[in-house]
Amino acid sequence: MNNIELFLVSIGISFFYFKLVLGFVFSFLITFISIPAIIKISRRKNLMDEPGSRSSHLRKIPNLGGIAIFFSLGVCAPIFAYELFDRYKFLFASFIILFFVGIMDDIMVLRAYKKLLAQALVSILMVVGSDVRIRSIFGLFGVYEINYYISIAFSILTFIILINAFNLIDGIDGLAGSYTIATSILFGISFFRLGPANDPLVILCAIIIAASFAFLFYNLSNKRNAKIFMGDTGSMILGFLLAFTGISFIEIFIQKRDEVFYHLQSAPVIAVAILILPIIDTLMVIITRIYHGKSILSPDKNHIHHKLLNLGLTHRRSTAYIIGYYLIIIAVAYSLRHLNVNYLLIIILVIGFLGAYLPIFLLRFKN
Repeated sequence: MNNIELFLVSIGISFFYFKLVLGFVFSFLITFISIPAIIKISRRKNLMDEPGSRSSHLRKIPNLGGIAIFFSLGVCAPIFAYELFDRYKFLFASFIILFFVGIMDDIMVLRAYKKLLAQALVSILMVVGSDVRIRSIFGLFGVYEINYYISIAFSILTFIILINAFNLIDGIDGLAGSYTIATSILFGISFFRLGPANDPLVILCAIIIAASFAFLFYNLSNKRNAKIFMGDTGSMILGFLLAFTGISFIEIFIQKRDEVFYHLQSAPVIAVAILILPIIDTLMVIITRIYHGKSILSPDKNHIHHKLLNLGLTHRRSTAYIIGYYLIIIAVAYSLRHLNVNYLLIIILVIGFLGAYLPIFLLRFKN
């Protein structure tokens, strides 16, 4: 033990809780204090998100909130969850790459293929370089252990899909931040229950939660000069971290397979349930575009949040509906966690699609 740990033990405080609390507090403060300066600079330099055909806002809003989120994570994670950067050598490099590409896109608007190349590079670094990958799907579709090369390809694809899917849900005030908080709380509690070896992941989740809370203070603000969006900088970094924590969640249960208390046969489906919102939203949009004979890459306003806005709901009420329904799916998944993984996956997907298509049915009924 070092001197700090010895001192904390002597006064009855766990070093883990010390880092957890400080990580949360500093993450919140760094984000909260940074955003007003970012808003001021954005307005002075006209670095704003312009209203467009797919926008849900009517005036120019600063869209560099992701800088504050990155700043908070970049400072707090290496200090309070430093073990992660020893365990995953390319984690910080991935942060930097996504931050640079996100900033470029928020300011200059990059072509889609350039962002995709950056996301693929980051995914390869994490999967191949840091060995963060899905090795088993616990009997889902009759498959248990996955071939190494298939595991590599599947894990890289999972990272890329989740990064982009998270970016797609960032369309109304409060949704991306609220979803990040809910997801990080669920993963954080799970990591905490799985033992001290996962303490750095618990602290990382706390840091993400704190940064997202601070961001929401401004994102949900009604004051004209206090509002900000996270932009692609924030959405890509948070999407990447949710993919990272989701895959880590599945992998922990593989390592714990001989410990009956910790083993959860349905771990991959529970992870799908926790990450269901961007997954279902993306699938729904793709199905809708194919049905109407459009390219799956063509932009439109067929996302869940767009349908709720069309029903006349405000941004806050739309966010509350989506997050509330999302929590119901999580409750169902945990209640049925001992069910056969294939049956549980079907149930979760059916409930997810019902919630996604409910606004469409209501809109048709209203019309």
